[in-house]
Amino acid sequence: MSAREFRLPDLGEGLTESDVVTWHVAVGDTVVLNQMIAEVETAKALVEIPSPCEGVVTGLHAEEGQTVHVGEPLVTFDVADEAGRAAPEPEPSAATGPAADTESAAARESAEAPASAEPEPLAPTLVGYGAAPERGGHPTRRPRRYAAPPAAASPHPAEVTPLAVVAPAERTRATPVVRALARRLGVDLAGVPGSGPGGRVTREDVEAAAAAPARRAPAADAAETRTPVRGVRKHTAAAMVASAFTAPQASVLLTVDATASMELLERLRSHPLARGERVTVLALVARAVCALLGSHPALASRWSDLPDGSAEIVHPAHVNLGIAVATDRGLVVPNIPAADTLGLPELAAALTRLTRTAREGRTAPERLTGGTFTITNVGVFGVDAGTPILNPGEAAILGVGAVRRLPWEHEGQVALRDVVTLSLTFDHRVVDGEQAARFLADLGAVLADPALAVVVGGPAAAEGVDGASPTAAVLSGGAA
Repeated sequence: MSAREFRLPDLGEGLTESDVVTWHVAVGDTVVLNQMIAEVETAKALVEIPSPCEGVVTGLHAEEGQTVHVGEPLVTFDVADEAGRAAPEPEPSAATGPAADTESAAARESAEAPASAEPEPLAPTLVGYGAAPERGGHPTRRPRRYAAPPAAASPHPAEVTPLAVVAPAERTRATPVVRALARRLGVDLAGVPGSGPGGRVTREDVEAAAAAPARRAPAADAAETRTPVRGVRKHTAAAMVASAFTAPQASVLLTVDATASMELLERLRSHPLARGERVTVLALVARAVCALLGSHPALASRWSDLPDGSAEIVHPAHVNLGIAVATDRGLVVPNIPAADTLGLPELAAALTRLTRTAREGRTAPERLTGGTFTITNVGVFGVDAGTPILNPGEAAILGVGAVRRLPWEHEGQVALRDVVTLSLTFDHRVVDGEQAARFLADLGAVLADPALAVVVGGPAAAEGVDGASPTAAVLSGGAA
């Protein structure tokens, strides 16, 4: 038996650190190859970490909520000599200090090994470090213990360096999303009985506790609290600062009579063309945006600085449509690749999946990069309009306000109409004010009269037909 230290691997996408969310093992547990030992939160998603070997856990080097950098120790195992050689851990990023130390140590061991030593067997293939798959919940495990195990637990105590922390009392079982909800609602999880598997506290338990005045601390006893900025919140803050101070941003707004679009959505609720999908205002706007960007390519382009000090404007082949999603972990902007190739029902289904996955914290890291245009639906919060900040690397973002029934001029008379305000923020290096205004006006024309999208399209759309806006077939797939 020998001690083996497993360091946090490089999770890709340029990420250099992760926060430990949940341990699935405790000191003294016996694990097998590829058994999930921990769930960590990167700046983009929740990721499950599998065990690189079989053995006994002798040390956990971080607490839940603690930030660990790539290459830093995560877990120490007591493994059989053959197992230790058969399953070397994935190599962390070479740019990190601890990783460089590991490589140096490995080089020294190789140099000191006798020439007659047998070659090490090939390492088994480990489970990929992707986003956590959907599941019904984790099995009940023993309480976390960070103190070192008894000396008898390992024949090589000198090689084991577990975190010297006194074992805390068992925490209330709850997912990170539920804990964040409890903090926001001012609910103490310690006093909430859990109705989930193994006594786990669920979202419904927290909401019920929040509705009971007895569970809230009296206002007189309230004290200032501080929340560390980590994970998605930390990444979003850095991205927004970089965006605001890098790209010169300007905004244009347009209020539209969208009554015809709302009537179309009502008909689609039971129409065969919807293919059983629930088509929302966001889906209709998204489809119109994808169709129109073919005639307004600047809005889906991006500015790129070159090493020699010059710059170029990059025009992607397809629209990777980003959707801003508010989650308990913070704001994320996953995207739908090649959204311009999807028809309205397919796009509606993709939006439903994207939103659900993002709120569950299971968005794959690659879906959080490479967007070309973003939509943020502030209307779901009852807001009429705003001036959103650009998602870094994109030239435009569209804000969709609440649809309200308001008095509006219609056919020479005042009538109650469904009105919505659209707000477009754009990178003035890539998009001129005229280009932004024309795009927004065309989008407004489609929402005001979605029938135009069926009549106008094809090559003639770029120039307009009979004064109509250059639109495309919104209900069908394919780029304009």
